[in-house]
Amino acid sequence: MPIDDLHEEVLDTFVVWLKDRGYTQETQTGYLHDVRLFLRSFPDKPVSAIRKIDVMGHLTKIRNSGSGERARNRSLSAIRLFFKIMIEFEFVNSNPAIDVPKSKVEKNKVPVYIEKNDLGGLLEKVSSKYFVRDITILALMSYSGLRVGEIHRLNISDYQEQSGQLAILGKGRKWRYIPLPTDLNVLVKQCLTERLVPKRHKENAFFISRLGRRLSKRAIQYVAEHAFHTFKVENPQYKDTPLSAHKLRHSFATNLLASGHVDLRTLQELLGHEDISTTQIYTHVSDKAKKEAMAAVHPILPINY
Repeated sequence: MPIDDLHEEVLDTFVVWLKDRGYTQETQTGYLHDVRLFLRSFPDKPVSAIRKIDVMGHLTKIRNSGSGERARNRSLSAIRLFFKIMIEFEFVNSNPAIDVPKSKVEKNKVPVYIEKNDLGGLLEKVSSKYFVRDITILALMSYSGLRVGEIHRLNISDYQEQSGQLAILGKGRKWRYIPLPTDLNVLVKQCLTERLVPKRHKENAFFISRLGRRLSKRAIQYVAEHAFHTFKVENPQYKDTPLSAHKLRHSFATNLLASGHVDLRTLQELLGHEDISTTQIYTHVSDKAKKEAMAAVHPILPINY
C-alpha cells in the first residue's frame, strides 16, 4: 500500500494543524518533508503501531547517512510534533518520540564570518543586471543580520521609509523591528525606486525576480554565491572558508559584538533569537581580537620578582 494511501488522513491532519497555527510555508514544508520521510520507513504500519524503537531506528539511519546531528534533531522535533497532534486528534494514545533524547551538538563552535574590513570588498564584487537589488540583498544580510528566508518574505509594507525601519517576520512568525543605518536606508530607498515591475499588480514583495515574481530563496542564495566566487579570488585568505548567504548574518553579529557597541541582549533582539544561548556563540571572537584586547592591558608589577 503506497504511503499516501495508508497515511493520507494523518498527513492531511498534520498540514491543516500547521496552517491553522500560522506556521510559515517554509516551516510547513520542512516539517512535512521530515514526517513523510519518517513514515516511508513504515510503509505497512499505521501510526498507532509505531513505537519508540521505530523512531530511534529511523533517526539512526539519518545519522548514518552522513546528514549530521543537527539534521537528526530537526527530524526528531518534527516527529515529536507530529505525534503530539496525532494524540490531539485521537489517532494514537501516546507519543513514541517524546522520550527519545536529542543528540548533543557543538554549541560553542566559532561561527564562520567575514571580517568587518572585508565586507565592503564583497559588495563591490556584485556585477549583475540588477545591481542595486542585489547589493541591497547582500547589504541587508551583512549589516542588518537578515536571514535568507526573511529577505524572501520582505514586503514593501514592511519598510517604513520615513523612520528608516524594517519590520521583519522571523522564525516562529515573530516580528522584530530593525532601524537601518543611514547609508543602508538610502540604499533601500533607491532599491525600492528601481524595483522590477511585478507580474501581478497586487504583488507586495520587496524583491522581484526578472520573471516578475517574488524573488525565491534559491535566487537570493545565488546572489551571494556569485559574489563569493569573485571575492575569494581577490581575497585568498578566504579561499578555504565555507562561505554562504547565512555566513553574512554571522558576520553582522560577530562584527557588531566585537565592536563593543552592543550588548548581548540587544544583539539577541536584532537577530530575533528566542533563546539568548543561541546568541552567545558570537561571544567567541577571533584570536586576533583577543590579542588586540589584551594588548591594551598594562599590568603594574613589582620590580623585584
